[in-house]
Amino acid sequence: MSIESTQKVMMRFFNAEHGDVSMMSEDVVFTVMATGEESKGREGEQGMFNYLYDIAFDAASTTRVLLFGENNTMLEGDFVRKHVVEFNGIPATGLEVHVPLCVVYDIENDQFKRGRVYFEAPSLLKQLGVSS
Repeated sequence: MSIESTQKVMMRFFNAEHGDVSMMSEDVVFTVMATGEESKGREGEQGMFNYLYDIAFDAASTTRVLLFGENNTMLEGDFVRKHVVEFNGIPATGLEVHVPLCVVYDIENDQFKRGRVYFEAPSLLKQLGVSS
């Protein structure tokens, strides 16, 4: 794939704000690298995004760095917003959080096939008052 085609696929995804998963392969896998937790398939991805961005947190992400290669995209940014329902056993705090994250996407056949999420969980927990 060319860098331009990788960019086109990923910008479609980013601009859809998690509302369109058609640019994902049917067997897409996202892995949270800190825990090894995986979500698989388009339906699994849609559920994960919906939970994180629309249910547990009234959330969005901001982008600091976005790099495109022939078969990969890397995004560095922040997960930003308010904690509105229980998350991982932590009751809703109503607190706004700003959590650094990095996601690496692997692209195949004009669809993305794999995502690796590097999320600063200690930062989130500290902001929610769980750890010092």
